[in-house]
Amino acid sequence: MRRLARLIFIVITVLRFGLDEVALSGFRQRWVRALVRLVTVGRDLDEPRGVRLRRGLERLGPIFVKFGQVLSTRRDLLPLDIADELAGLQDRVPPFPAAQARTLVEKAFGKPIGAVFASFEAEPVASASIAQVHFGTLLDGREVAVKVLRPGMLHVIDDDLNLLHTLAGWVERLSADGKRLKPREVVAEFDGYLHDELDLVREASNAAQLRRNMDGLDLVMVPEMVWDYCTESVIVMERMHGVPISQIDRIRAAGVDIRKLARDGVTIFFTQVFRDGFFHADMHPGNIQVSLDPATFGRYIALDFGIIGTLTEFDKDYLAQNFLAFFQRDYKRVAELHLESGWVPPDTRIDALEGAIRAVCEPHFDRPLKDISLGQVLMRLFQASRRFNVEIQPQLVLLQKTLLNIEGLGRQLDPELDLWSTAKPFLERWMNDQIGWRGLLDRFKREAPRYAKLLPELPRLVHQALQREPMDRSSAALLALVAEQRRTNRLLQVLLFGAVGFIVGAVVARFWLQLNGL
Repeated sequence: MRRLARLIFIVITVLRFGLDEVALSGFRQRWVRALVRLVTVGRDLDEPRGVRLRRGLERLGPIFVKFGQVLSTRRDLLPLDIADELAGLQDRVPPFPAAQARTLVEKAFGKPIGAVFASFEAEPVASASIAQVHFGTLLDGREVAVKVLRPGMLHVIDDDLNLLHTLAGWVERLSADGKRLKPREVVAEFDGYLHDELDLVREASNAAQLRRNMDGLDLVMVPEMVWDYCTESVIVMERMHGVPISQIDRIRAAGVDIRKLARDGVTIFFTQVFRDGFFHADMHPGNIQVSLDPATFGRYIALDFGIIGTLTEFDKDYLAQNFLAFFQRDYKRVAELHLESGWVPPDTRIDALEGAIRAVCEPHFDRPLKDISLGQVLMRLFQASRRFNVEIQPQLVLLQKTLLNIEGLGRQLDPELDLWSTAKPFLERWMNDQIGWRGLLDRFKREAPRYAKLLPELPRLVHQALQREPMDRSSAALLALVAEQRRTNRLLQVLLFGAVGFIVGAVVARFWLQLNGL
């Protein structure tokens, strides 16, 4: 009943704010129009469509607000009046009362707010779908930002996710593409990310990890967490001073190199994805600022770490090879990678898949970002994937979303940015580090302690492998002959293993001594 009530609320909200105008414009039946008039009594359609869309998404809750945030970065796909209005969802969602925020902070810390802060600004500086942020000063004089979770979020999000799980089950059962699209797995991934975002301690730990990863890159700054004041519902962090990335005119007037800023954004993204396998997955303009401080002039400032994407070593290697093959226009290799990974059925014709990928990608090379829409490229790839039964990979959904955010951000900063030429050198260096001599040395260094422990045990292992079970003398001659052959093969295997182990051990020991200066 709760799901049905939520579904009815969604439908009424859509109709109340006039979001049905496009969807129902093609219907001419009288009973449909009569139903629309009946359930939409009192709605105000005098407001511009962008305002109505924003208000409708705000009323529907966090999941719909996040959908609007993603849409707001796609100015190439949306009318400007709608994109401008949806940009308000990034950090200007209506806040909850300041008195309630103070109460939540005091409840989280178990003490009066004056016992923690020398000052606490009542009005939030930013308000989003999950939480809002207040500035303050600790008793020791440090300027901080205080993030407070919106009350009642878990109940609202669980209702919407339950509805999404039900709809995903229907799609999987009723759609011809249900198995390939994996809707239940995709919703399960989304479910996990949203619940992680509701735990602010997890967000604080994400920020700490990202800060360590980005240390030394000198392109992006991540606020330091104040761990003494981090709880599941309230976290306190270093206050960052920057200009929102959306205020491009102000950034340009301050003397920041906008083209370099755009290239740095691509470098940061690919570093997080391919070097670390740990990337900021909510990179809409509301979470990105630029520092104008002389000491850190022109660097990015990353905020809001509730949604973080992770990739395994297999995912990173597969994606890097795919990107490089795309950049080198080796479409056959792209098709082979799809087959090797199991993303397409084993009987797929490589030449046919190669031709389909070439038809999608070739028209977009050697063109500036202003003339390319990754959204359209992905849509065409999606259409081609249906023909070849390509299975959707739920773990890569966040990466696809983030890539679209990066494209939208790059398009705003520098429409002439060549995404391909900017990313290709980075990926080539990364692949060389993985499969070249440097990668080999790094792996030897990581594995040396393990081999150092195993090498002294090698003689005992060889001795155990050479031990034979007593043979039954009453066995047939043929069985004895077969057993003898097996023992011979085992002995050869053990000797080979021992020789290889000795060689590997010697090499590892040599590198270990060199790396430790011995």
